[in-house]
Amino acid sequence: MSRLRGRSQNRENQESCPGDPGAAKARTRLIGLLLALVTLLAYWPVTRNGFINFDDPVYVTENHVVQNGLTWAGIKWAFTTGHASNWHPVTWLSHMLDCELFGLNAGAQHSVNVLFHTANAVLLLLLLFRLTGALWPSAFVAALFAWHPLHVESVAWISERKDVLSTFFALLTLLAYARYAQRVTGDKWPVAGTKIAPALSRFTFHVSRFYWLALIFFALGLMAKPMLVTLPFVMLLLDYWPLRRMPSAEHRVSGVLRLVLDKWPFFLLTIISCIVTFLVQRHGEAVLTFQQFPLHLRVANALIAFERYLGKTFLPSGLAILYPLSNHGSWIWAMAATAAVLLGGISWLVWRTRRPCPYLLVGWLWFLGTLVPVIGLVQVGKAAMADRYTYFPLVGVFIAVTFGVRDLANRLHFPKAAVAVATALTLALCLMLTKNQLRYWHDSESLFVHAIAVTTEDNPYARINYGVALEEKDRLVEALVQYREAARLAPDNVEVRYNVGNLLDKMGQPEAALPELLQAVQLN
Repeated sequence: MSRLRGRSQNRENQESCPGDPGAAKARTRLIGLLLALVTLLAYWPVTRNGFINFDDPVYVTENHVVQNGLTWAGIKWAFTTGHASNWHPVTWLSHMLDCELFGLNAGAQHSVNVLFHTANAVLLLLLLFRLTGALWPSAFVAALFAWHPLHVESVAWISERKDVLSTFFALLTLLAYARYAQRVTGDKWPVAGTKIAPALSRFTFHVSRFYWLALIFFALGLMAKPMLVTLPFVMLLLDYWPLRRMPSAEHRVSGVLRLVLDKWPFFLLTIISCIVTFLVQRHGEAVLTFQQFPLHLRVANALIAFERYLGKTFLPSGLAILYPLSNHGSWIWAMAATAAVLLGGISWLVWRTRRPCPYLLVGWLWFLGTLVPVIGLVQVGKAAMADRYTYFPLVGVFIAVTFGVRDLANRLHFPKAAVAVATALTLALCLMLTKNQLRYWHDSESLFVHAIAVTTEDNPYARINYGVALEEKDRLVEALVQYREAARLAPDNVEVRYNVGNLLDKMGQPEAALPELLQAVQLN
């Protein structure tokens, strides 16, 4: 059975990319080069940007350990600290290397993010082409990933190095896993085999270098950003399609068990990473308690966030660095119910079409599953959602839509010229929207002015950071206005009370500053 599926996969690949294999590789290299070049040109303007006053001080500009560059003391700190309420030593090391090479040159550090993002786009192209043999759909998915405006935040923000870095290792993990899985033959290791015991040694002592490479890359990815804990489940999805390693119905249980056991070291790393991350975030007081944000509101917010991420994928407007949590209003339940119906309807549809269109199920579950760690069921901080969280999950949506449209166009016999024009227009629109979104990341002031303008709810956290940006430019009266407005919206916020007090003292009004500072002390 496994051998038959392998032949079917090879025929599909040949049909998708006919002709000489050498010519196909040459086309892939050319498309990869063009993809990299356009991505670099699109994002290179960020190298003229500075640091942002939100998280960049924590990660770089006020972090003296990072600024000292790569030192033994710094390396030890990276692996033992819970600074910024996260354990991601590889990310800390990358920032240290930046400072070692470039000092506090923001443009150079931005360029590193751009280079990682460009590499990720090319790796995604190579991964999908290796898995499916379909060059043009793979190229379109990679281009959407590279140029979609939702990904601007992950690339244009130096503190989000962890996004581009972790995804770099995630794609290397999946590439190595694909090489390993495609080399596993049905004759030697039958997927549908009923003799589980003889194969158990394989699950403990792997000899494939690609398997071990995948495991090493996965560990590095988790140490860059623990959001990758769902990656072993993505591997299982790829086993279903396009690797087609899932067993037939008569051996379904034993075959699925074998595929799960095959990945037990990956699941072990996932469990360890989840435990470490939760403990670090709780110790840093970043995790909200159920008294602060009850479970029913978390579920409602998660449903709404799923729906909003999906909506912003197809209509990327109103993108902001901060989307504040809301814990009141009957509209929440109406929106949550609407989102639940939408998500349930899509899930039912992709399940019903899983046999003729397996890529729909894989893409949809990729999107939903990889968002679970950041969807807010374990609520960290006061953000309802964040554009940067879509950096890796949106690959699933792009796969489902691209391969779905390809099959639909073939079935309805759309002219190839019309499909090519629609493809070009879509990518051109993405580039235009990305260029527009990049403008807001020029500095802190433009970024938070934009956030205040586009978020539908009152946004005290954007106003606080806007006030900080104004204060840094010695526009003290304007900064005080923003702090006062933030205090009105969030009267129990310690940071805003502290900022108001400090600013009043700086303006020569210590009598007015004292009550604000005392209130900050009472709050914390």
